[in-house]
Amino acid sequence: MNALHTVWDRISGSQPLPPAWVVGLTALVALAVVLNTGSWRLTGKVITIAHEGGHALVSVLSGRRLDGIRLHSDSSGVTYSHGKRTGPGLVLTAAAGYVMPSLLGASAAWLLAERHLTAMLWLALVLLAATLLAVRNMFGGLAVMVTAGGVFAVSYYASPAVQAGFGYLAAWFLLFGGLRPVVELARGRRRRWTRGSDADQLARLTGAPAGLWITLFMLVALAALVVGVVLLVPPGWHLGWPVARS
Repeated sequence: MNALHTVWDRISGSQPLPPAWVVGLTALVALAVVLNTGSWRLTGKVITIAHEGGHALVSVLSGRRLDGIRLHSDSSGVTYSHGKRTGPGLVLTAAAGYVMPSLLGASAAWLLAERHLTAMLWLALVLLAATLLAVRNMFGGLAVMVTAGGVFAVSYYASPAVQAGFGYLAAWFLLFGGLRPVVELARGRRRRWTRGSDADQLARLTGAPAGLWITLFMLVALAALVVGVVLLVPPGWHLGWPVARS
């Protein structure tokens, strides 16, 4: 019982904000990772996990029956669910994928701004564990386990300074990384190699053009990024050098 109290106190407690240079450096590193094609081939799979996890979560919340998730080595994925072939539940399920990484990034930024770094890391572990239960192929299971293993190792064994750097890096990565697939979707649609995407499915379900849904995805990702910046870098906060007093 005492062990449970200790774990709960650790998760629910608050941690000090890192100096401003940590926030800035992790933002630059995350942006570089997202923009670099080589690093994106590896790290983009985390965004795919969040994307397909978003489909799965909303399908369950909307009353559909989740059949499973498959994640592939080319960073693609698919989520299977059963239920009504029309209606708001299916629309919300289809719309959740592209916006989920950005929403998770904004949520992580809020937890970090509230000094709940440990809670953010353990919540990520809970979401990854739930996703793992839904994965139905070997590569997908391995990708989720490797991601969860990294988060667990940092949250349990790393020093507070390393945890802070990792937490901010993860938040920035979700915010920047959530935007890249939407940009790629928009570019791909102009070149006609993304037919059958979530936007096309939404167009069939609602009658609204796929371009309108892509615009909506873009607006959500940009809004989440703005919110994340405001939360993670408040004006005049923690500049890291003495302030002259008169």
